[in-house]
Amino acid sequence: MAFRKFEDAQLSRRTLMRGAGWLSAAAAASTLPLGRIAMAHAGHWPTILATVEEYVSSEKVANMVATLGWGQKPFDLINRGTLAFDDDTIADADSLYRIYSMTKPITGMATMMLVEDGKLTLDTPLADILPAFANMMVQKEYDGSIGPENLEPAKVQITIRHLLTHTAGLGYGIVQKGPIVKAYEEAGLIPGQVSRFPIPGLGRGTPVDSLEKFADGMAKMPLVYQPGKTWSYSVSLDLLGRVIEVVSGMPFDTFLNERLFAPAGMSSTYFRVPASQVGRLTTNYGVMNGAKLPIDSAANSIYLDEPAFPFGGAGLVSSANDYDRFQRMLVGGGEIEGTRVMKPETVAVATNDILPDGVELTGTWVKGQRFGAGGRVTGTAFGWGGAAGTAAFADMKSGLRAAMFTQYMPSNAYDIQQKFPELVLKDLAAMQGA
Repeated sequence: MAFRKFEDAQLSRRTLMRGAGWLSAAAAASTLPLGRIAMAHAGHWPTILATVEEYVSSEKVANMVATLGWGQKPFDLINRGTLAFDDDTIADADSLYRIYSMTKPITGMATMMLVEDGKLTLDTPLADILPAFANMMVQKEYDGSIGPENLEPAKVQITIRHLLTHTAGLGYGIVQKGPIVKAYEEAGLIPGQVSRFPIPGLGRGTPVDSLEKFADGMAKMPLVYQPGKTWSYSVSLDLLGRVIEVVSGMPFDTFLNERLFAPAGMSSTYFRVPASQVGRLTTNYGVMNGAKLPIDSAANSIYLDEPAFPFGGAGLVSSANDYDRFQRMLVGGGEIEGTRVMKPETVAVATNDILPDGVELTGTWVKGQRFGAGGRVTGTAFGWGGAAGTAAFADMKSGLRAAMFTQYMPSNAYDIQQKFPELVLKDLAAMQGA
């Protein structure tokens, strides 16, 4: 079986999912006169085009799609390749991609809608909504024992702000290395999926079957940091899915559909891909020692199954067209094509720095940057990346929208995800020179 080839590669859950650590060069874009560039823009992105063509022609990836636009104008589309190496269907803006952690900014905006509604504030204690989190214990030694000898009470309550910015002190099975990882798996606290087939190195365990059970289970686990003290990538956006359910009075996925996807015209964003749409779904490949092995093919994708629960941190499949509509809504101050989805002031807060005062960023993925509602804030840009090589950011000052989609794991097998903002910047600089 092909998956045995992964055994010697030690494909760990941590390396497979570390696309979440996408690094942005978008801050430099804020130094350019982007508004003037946009006015003179002629749809020319030679660096990105050449890179996409190189990746596909050299068969590093089966396909790659990039969208680049300004304000509310239609995007420029660069697309090469087919949905799978053994498929002849051309990948385009309507092809479906596993966006993994690019789900997080979506969940972040959904949470901010409830803040806008007056049902939450950024500093509402989580225990006010989920009482089981009232008396959390915290590891004294980070990622050490989870026994009572290594635990102390939390000094402050977890807040909504903490959850939105990964400063709640919660752990993550794809980040932690200590005994808490096994405890998560044994308790079914597994907020994501990769394949219907077991993949060596990704651990074991059956996810609990509801957000309520996920939240209850996480409340019984120790925190890995004191709340509000350190940025640490976590399950906090998944936990916010349960917060949204309780506060809104409707299932999390229903809330997303009714409050965000339908108003924004995002008709191809799913936790479960309908059988009728499988012909648009790409294949996800594992890259090991240069070999590309299908770990989630379209016809046998786990995304055709009902998920254990809607994973607000890494569960969505979407199209380049749909994600661009999400970004258009953001740079439009919460409005798209005349439909108001969020208030401008809500978007302004959500896409800006909302980190708690004094939080420690040294040694983290966001050192030297800031964080908003589920996404990195770099200069005036807001965005995040996904574990299967996707990346997206929107510059809130100029209205620049940029996103890149392909499907491979681990995302650090190639450098395209980290370099994508730099490629955009290079083409922007050329436009400025012209």
